[in-house]
Amino acid sequence: MNPEDQDREDAEATRPISVGRPSQAPAAPPGPSWVPPTVQAPPGHWGGYPPPGPPPTAVSPSHRDGGRSSVPGWLWPVVAVLALVLGVVGGVGGAVVHDQLVDAGASGTVAGGLDGVDTVSVPPLKADNGSVAAVAETLLPSTVQIVAEYDGEAAGATGSGFVLDRQGHVITNNHVVAEAAADDGPIEIVDQDGNRYDATVVGRSPVYDLAVLYAKGARGLQPAALGASQALRVGEGVVAFGSPLGLSSTVTAGIVSALHRPVTTGDSASESSYINAVQTDAAINPGNSGGPLVNLRGQVVGVNSAIATTGGGVGGESGNIGVGFAIPIEQVRITSDQILRTGKARYPVIGAKVQTGRDDGTGAAIEEVVEGTPADRSGLKKGDIVTEVDGERVTDGISLIVAIRAHQPGETVEFTLTRGGEERTLKVTLDAETG
Repeated sequence: MNPEDQDREDAEATRPISVGRPSQAPAAPPGPSWVPPTVQAPPGHWGGYPPPGPPPTAVSPSHRDGGRSSVPGWLWPVVAVLALVLGVVGGVGGAVVHDQLVDAGASGTVAGGLDGVDTVSVPPLKADNGSVAAVAETLLPSTVQIVAEYDGEAAGATGSGFVLDRQGHVITNNHVVAEAAADDGPIEIVDQDGNRYDATVVGRSPVYDLAVLYAKGARGLQPAALGASQALRVGEGVVAFGSPLGLSSTVTAGIVSALHRPVTTGDSASESSYINAVQTDAAINPGNSGGPLVNLRGQVVGVNSAIATTGGGVGGESGNIGVGFAIPIEQVRITSDQILRTGKARYPVIGAKVQTGRDDGTGAAIEEVVEGTPADRSGLKKGDIVTEVDGERVTDGISLIVAIRAHQPGETVEFTLTRGGEERTLKVTLDAETG
């Protein structure tokens, strides 16, 4: 299902929009209408690797004698020289292996994808942590501001991101850097201390609204720990990080308001992305885009991407009304792995057009099936109403698109549908496109 095949959306009074869609950063901090977040404690430290084992015990000679050594004297210089040569060769070999493990290519790609870089998954905080201050102390060093070219202005777009690994890769939203990437414009990463690093786009996915940046100078930044949105429960606490309205290192807190919320963002069909979102009431505003949504154990569970507005629209830069959406971290892992390997992302398609404006909750109406596509081969027909995908309810066209894109190309999924008043099931093997 290409984005071009899904361009029938009805305008709604309240709809999600991308947060931090490129706009000029304010020349000065906003007036007193905004309430500053609680001042957080300075960054703390991260635990290192486990300490090495006990030092080797010195071995005493089994006997001492004052006689001459049985090893010829001429052999010692030879042994010393050989040891020195082996030490040098071993050191060079070790350095080469180390560089192969930690250095990305000139384009920022890594042959092994996420397996070839140093990410963090272990929760930095205890399971019973309930402190937003502790989460802030842990994650602020891993959160960055993104400044990118937009509309010919070098710093016309501002957004947020987080450090993915120790190789200098950063995750953000595609819409934050899309124009800079298209124009080969400048992109900078700004860390918590204000240090700036030139960055390039490794790859981006308009479909999932994700991008991977690479800044060689940022290899010393601490990676954020990656968690699992699937482990979240509605009502549990989460913390959002980012640079709303250009205010770097901002922290806001709230709860998980809903899970698996299908939303679409973008000004047009060509820019639209479809998200199986984590919904939160943590304050998210323009400029928060690409920043991490974090659980109370200090793990990233999503990427802040969109907010609902009450009619202000993208151009009006409407602010937070307590309804924000984040891309689940599971999708971030999949897409970033693909981008790291090849510089491109892939998404599943079936080859059918669907009504995205239908919102009566009865299912997704199929408008057209393209000949020779997976949808055609499966037996899907125009007029079918898809009501479930792999047992998960489908209420409209957007939820069908989101349900399909939650899977991977090559997977086979089961559609439940109604045709002529009768319920049917059929299996569709997903095809792939790049985007």
